Amino acid sequence: MTEPVRKPLLRRRQIAEPRQYVVYAAAILIFALFAVILRDDGFVTTSNLLNIARQAAPIAVMAVGMAFALGAAEIDLSVGSVAALSSLVVADAVGTFGFFGGAATALAVGLGIGALNGFIAVKVRIPSFLVTLGMLGIVSGVARSLNNLQSLPIRNDLYLDVFGAGSLGPISSLLIWTVVIGAIGHLALHQLRWGRHVLAVGADRSAASAVGINTDRVRITALMVSAAAASFAGMLLAGRLAIGRHDLGENLLLTVIAAVVIGGTNLFGGRASVVGAIAGSIVMAMLNNGLILMGLRVADQLIARGVIIILAVALSMREQKET
Repeated sequence: MTEPVRKPLLRRRQIAEPRQYVVYAAAILIFALFAVILRDDGFVTTSNLLNIARQAAPIAVMAVGMAFALGAAEIDLSVGSVAALSSLVVADAVGTFGFFGGAATALAVGLGIGALNGFIAVKVRIPSFLVTLGMLGIVSGVARSLNNLQSLPIRNDLYLDVFGAGSLGPISSLLIWTVVIGAIGHLALHQLRWGRHVLAVGADRSAASAVGINTDRVRITALMVSAAAASFAGMLLAGRLAIGRHDLGENLLLTVIAAVVIGGTNLFGGRASVVGAIAGSIVMAMLNNGLILMGLRVADQLIARGVIIILAVALSMREQKET
């Protein structure tokens, strides 16, 4: 990466250095707090900790994709509805085309939606916030019309073993997929030229274009990665529950954004952390689990997520002013 692109990235990295560990400190603090408060409610039991990990898996997969979108200074608000649509598509396609055909069809749906999001945002020059907000409604409507609001069962045992109910020894397949997707995302961000270009475009699009980076292609592919990750998360949700449903994963948008931002990804682009996004997903899953065990309502969980997002955005805005 040339000097004009490297400088803004280095400035942001220096500013963010002490803050990149916030998510890990938050994870330890929340775990310790709930371990004490809920010691008689089974929070630290093996079964509950495994349940937290399974709940975190689809959040983490979506968060990895969202990290690339935010790193490129874009945002994808359609991930929840894409996950829901993909769960329905894979439930239907696995029954028709088998394991591989069904999985490929669901991923193709995500890639297609991401490409459409990126094309409209880049070529028509509509902010990705507005494009994906509109796409959220479109995809949600399509999902609701596919099977008349009825769930679709998945009866392919191979699919259920690989994408949800199966395990490798004591390790759930959901955890294995989380590690695999996280490793691929981390390597893509830090070892591939495309990953470095994503951060360069997010840090300073004009400077990135000036040194020869195809900023349009980078932005489109970043949104494609986000939507494809959402599709994969929908496949995991469908595999875990053995059904496809029109609202499966729709309520995860705020959780995913919170996980990514508290994990160290700058909401305004130029910096992203795949490992931090996964750690943030675990934090959000622990928070949800602890609040449920405490007997709090869904409304209280929504309030908690909203507060976390506001605090995370406040930190991002402060970083933006400092750079």
